Amino acid sequence: MTLQPRERIILALDVPDHASAVEMVDLFKDHLEVFKVGLELFTSAGPDIVRYIHEAGKKVFLDLKFHDIPNTVKKSALAVAKLGVFMFNVHTLGGQEMMSQAAKALGNYALQNNVARPKLIGVTILTSMDQATMKDELGIGLSLSAQVRHLATMASRSGLDGVVASAEEAEALRSKFGKGFLIVTPGIRPSWAATDDQKRIVTPRKALQMGSDYLVIGRAITAQPDPVMALKRVISELD
Repeated sequence: MTLQPRERIILALDVPDHASAVEMVDLFKDHLEVFKVGLELFTSAGPDIVRYIHEAGKKVFLDLKFHDIPNTVKKSALAVAKLGVFMFNVHTLGGQEMMSQAAKALGNYALQNNVARPKLIGVTILTSMDQATMKDELGIGLSLSAQVRHLATMASRSGLDGVVASAEEAEALRSKFGKGFLIVTPGIRPSWAATDDQKRIVTPRKALQMGSDYLVIGRAITAQPDPVMALKRVISELD
């Protein structure tokens, strides 16, 4: 199934509380399908904001990047499944057993309850990191692109649906894993938007050309003087 441009954009609700998120959902819900709820908002607003988005007829990408011992992540995955989100993520650096247990638990839950299984994707290397950070601070000797491919391979073997990765790695990942493997790309910045704290960024159109399925966009839209017009401008660029 071919996704329409408005289906590909995941709007990041990078706001501090429930009221601010509700305001943003109401502003954008007629123009896109998926909202991202991250750590700050979920810590503040909890499951209530997920329910609000669902009641608005929209989907949720729950971006909490679970990274813990396998049993804890498995139980957390089941809790997320009960919320009915469209997609959520774990951190691939948690290892193959952690990812496998989460994926198996989701599959069993969906079968037993006759519900749709949430998409489970793995975070590879954050787009705020570059090669120097990875080598000097994390002590990882592989090149950034090789490390992303390695982590994505672990995710695939573990039964995950795809990964979060920069568009810079998307082309190689698409070539390696094919069309069925989801690639969700943050660090998206239209040419007319500020780069903020992201280091590995691309434009929306370029990200699609390089193989990304979903584009996570936040401040590049929400910080504009006319956010809805900015979103329409991005959709037009993708169309």
